[in-house]
Amino acid sequence: MTDPLHAELLQLAQEAARRAGTLLRDGRPADLAVARTKSSPIDVVTEMDIAAEKLITDLISEHRPDDGFLGEEGAATEGTSGIRWVIDPLDGTVNYLYGLPTWSVSIAAEQDGETVVGVVAAPMRGETYHAVRGAGAWATGAWEGERRLACRPSPPLEHALVSTGFNYVTEVRTHQAEVAGKLIPLLRDIRRGGSAAIDLCDVAAGRLDGFYERGLNAWDYGAGDLIAREAGALTGGRPGERPNLALTVAGTPGVFEPLQRLLEDFGAWHD
Repeated sequence: MTDPLHAELLQLAQEAARRAGTLLRDGRPADLAVARTKSSPIDVVTEMDIAAEKLITDLISEHRPDDGFLGEEGAATEGTSGIRWVIDPLDGTVNYLYGLPTWSVSIAAEQDGETVVGVVAAPMRGETYHAVRGAGAWATGAWEGERRLACRPSPPLEHALVSTGFNYVTEVRTHQAEVAGKLIPLLRDIRRGGSAAIDLCDVAAGRLDGFYERGLNAWDYGAGDLIAREAGALTGGRPGERPNLALTVAGTPGVFEPLQRLLEDFGAWHD
């Protein structure tokens, strides 16, 4: 049975993700422009990223004023309740800017530093994924009701379909391309979707066998990591580490460890 607090957090995260997703899907201006850049001139933020984060933080603060926040677009408060919300209001901003459908809203709730609730809404898919720690991973979509998620049976690594992403700093993405070039002959193929949160949910849903990426922040993987683990996937960073800025890896149990070993051998991480 779900803890009443976790049930409350889940309901609030789902409502915030739904409202933000609707704003982003229906409110996208035809002349959408870049509001600012981050790590490089091609790492962009739009006015809609900022508006969606404000919507989410305002809604949550209205119901839980003592909670803390960590948001990609600047929300950063400590809070006093032991609950912190980790928010990516628009994961896949470049896709969104170009009108591509692979973008999402990612909201995770941490209790005393541990992720206990994760929600990822993918409005252009018409799907929302969610998990509560210890209660499995679930999704709603075109089908009726909620569907329990389960990762695929593990194939041999050479038959694994793996997704990744690339950084917007030239030197970093050049190194990432070198790593991907070494991996491709050893896998079925590599995909690059553009939203780490969706990639992690696709591992959970059995649409991918694995995922890895260097340079992800907590808001990029917070919700998706929990959803993948609750669907039976393994997740981590470098061997013995949790997902972090250096490296995030997820995969079915038979794919995770060999993929992680190859990434370590190829130096896919960074200090």
